[in-house]
Order: sequence, then structure tokens, then C-alpha cells
Amino acid sequence: MKLNYKRTILIGLAFMSICAFWQFYDNEIPRILTYHFGLGETWTGAIMALDNILALFLLPIFGLLSDKTNTKIGKRMPFILIGTAVSVTLFAILIYIAKISTNLLLFIAVLFMLLVSMGTYRSPAVALMPELTPAKHRSKANAIINLMGTLGAVYTLIMIKVLLKSAANEADTNYIPLMLSIVCFMIITILILFITVPEKKLMPIVREGVDDFDGEGGLIGNDDNSKTSNPGTSKSTQQDNGYTKNVLKSLSFLLLSVFLWFAAYNAVTTAFSRYVTEVWDLHNGAYADCLMVATVAAVLAYLPIGMISSKIGRKLTILIGISLMSLCYIAAALMNSYSPVMNIYFAIIGIGWAAINVNSYPMVVEMGRSEVIGKYTGLYYTFSMAAQVFTPIFSGFLLEHVSYRTLFPYAFFFSCAAFITMLLVKHGDVKPQKKKSILENFDVDD
Repeated sequence: MKLNYKRTILIGLAFMSICAFWQFYDNEIPRILTYHFGLGETWTGAIMALDNILALFLLPIFGLLSDKTNTKIGKRMPFILIGTAVSVTLFAILIYIAKISTNLLLFIAVLFMLLVSMGTYRSPAVALMPELTPAKHRSKANAIINLMGTLGAVYTLIMIKVLLKSAANEADTNYIPLMLSIVCFMIITILILFITVPEKKLMPIVREGVDDFDGEGGLIGNDDNSKTSNPGTSKSTQQDNGYTKNVLKSLSFLLLSVFLWFAAYNAVTTAFSRYVTEVWDLHNGAYADCLMVATVAAVLAYLPIGMISSKIGRKLTILIGISLMSLCYIAAALMNSYSPVMNIYFAIIGIGWAAINVNSYPMVVEMGRSEVIGKYTGLYYTFSMAAQVFTPIFSGFLLEHVSYRTLFPYAFFFSCAAFITMLLVKHGDVKPQKKKSILENFDVDD
């Protein structure tokens, strides 16, 4: 059975919808908290960390619940439909509250419920792809899902640029048109998904048509590519029945590196929408250009980076990516006003981020045996999410109590620290084989 590209694209509509919302959340909720409700940067950062804290609990719980669910419309679809319906309703209420009220506690209460509702269906939405895709095609299918998610984020950035017109006072910015555009986008994409992808009917067809389909909806199956995508943990990384101290040391430094570069990058993506206002006096969603450039550059870089990694190895590619990002962080810190060259810096940051993302997760799982890939995947996400809980709070404290100009030096410091810890990683650096198709170069974990 070949990969059904049309069906995979339609399945990707769920992730596209989710990413459209999170792009708004990451960029505009901090602005609402800061300018409309007058919240300090430290508390703004703490609230922005809520989604990652909730994700640590909600994603595995609802992923497991969807595994055990069996309805007339499937295992995952009920969570996606109900979760989307509740989320868009709460999203509309949230923005309406920001429009007519200054009641911070009410806003936070609705925001908390919205984050919970979003967390209830992300895992089922992601699991829908492996549920309806033969195991040997999941790598390529995951690439399509990632691309669909990127398109959702770009849609929101375009809408921010087109619809978000700041008032003379930032506190009076009207978010209603932007919210409506995202709500309609989310509803339409999920309706198309529901109408065109009959999960319940497709499940037995996929299972009966492919011998190696695991039937559990897991992200990792008996993939035909497993012999090449994880070409056997090297003898240097395993001895007898356990790992050597050197491998554990390398793993520790790699996970620390993951924490550090997420701390750097997430600080910029979370605070940049306010940075351009406070430091460069730019308004009307001007920050969206830079973030869109970074996103598109990262997507375009996946293919060449995959080819480069196959030539020079993962570790060196990651170090080059960190170096590029560090140089751009410090260059941005030296700019006293906005210039079009900033878009070039962000394009390079996007390329550097792609170089890290394409290679870091494979390096983590390379240090583990095939039967514990799930465990090492959990470690990877634990450290990346921990960074995204820590950095909005700590960087927010510096922005509030020192200066907004600490943003890029902060990112530079953590990025340089990641470079140092990455130098100490001595294992997991096999040169990956070239991908069988262009799409597989987009198969990254974000």
C-alpha cells in the first residue's frame, strides 16, 4: 500500500488548525497581558509558561484516552471535534473579555480553560496520522504534517499583518477581526477533515492492507526505514547489558543543550512582539514579518540541511546552526532601530533552528536501544518543555526589571552555553543516510 498523499494532507488539517492558534497565543497573548491588563513581564512570562506546564500532563493523558476510545466516528475524531468546538468558543470569549473588560482574573480563568481544551486534543490530532498511515510511510507522512502545521502558523502571521491595526494606545488594540479570522480558519479546516477523512471506516482498511501496521496508533512502528533511520546504536554506545558512563555523560550534555537552545529561541519568539514596540517603536503587527521570514527560511532549509548532515554529521551541523543563531542574536542586540537587514538575521536564525531541529532528536534516540525509543523521546520533550516553562519567566523578569534590551543578549548567552555543552557530546553522531525522498527531510520533531 502506497502513501495516500491526499488523505495525509487532509489529516494534516488538524495540526494546521492547532498551529494557527498557537502562533496567535505565543505572539499576541503576551501583548494583551502587558498592554491591556498592565501586567509586568515576570508575571506575563509565568502565565505564558502555563501551556507547557499543562502539556506535560494533558498530552500523555489524552493520548492514552484516545487510544482506549471507540466510537462510531473513530478513536481520535471525537476529541478533535469536541476539543476544537470548545476551544474556538473559549477563544472568542477570551478576546471579547479583552475588548470590553479589564478584569484580569476573569481573563486568566478563561485563558486557563482555553489552554486545557487545546491540550485535550493535540495528542489525538497528532495520533490520527499514524492511525491511518502504514508504518513504513509514517516518516514521509509526518513530513507532510509538519508542513501543514507551518502553513497554519504562516496563515496567522499573515492575518496579524493584514488585520491587526494598533490603536494610538496599545491597550485599545482591536483583536476581534484577527480572532474571527483564526476561529473561522480552525472551524473550516476541522470540518473539511471530518467530512473527508472517515476515521472509523479507514482504520480496518489500513490495517488489513499493511502487514506491519501496529494497530495502536503509535508514532513509532515497525517501519521499513528503521534499519536505516536508526542504523544500529554503535558499539561505542552500548556495552553488554547497559550503557557506559561516557554515553550517559553525552546524553546528559545533549539534553542540557536541548534545554539551553530552547531557552534562547523561545525567549525571542515569545517576547519579540513586545520588543519591537518598546525598543523600536513599531506597531500594527510589524514583528510578523521577521517571524514569518524565520519560519519560511526554516522550512526551505530542511532539504539542504538534511543533505549537509549526511555529509558532515549531525553534531557539526548542530554546532554550525548554533553559531549562526548566536551571531544573529548579538547582531540584533546592537540594532538601535528597525532595518530590513533584520529580516536577513531572522532568516539565518530560522536556518540555524532548522539545523538543530533536524538533528538533535535523532541524536537523542541514537543513544538508546530500539525498545526504549519512547523513553528517550520523553526525555527530549521533557527538557524542551522545561526550557519553555523556565525561559518566559526568567527572561520576563529581566525585561521588566532591567531592560527590554536584555532580550537578545539573553538569547546569545544561552545559545553560547548550548554550543559549549554540545561540544562535550561524544556519542550519537552517526552520519545519517540520505533521505529516500525530498519530503523525508521535513520529518522533524518540534
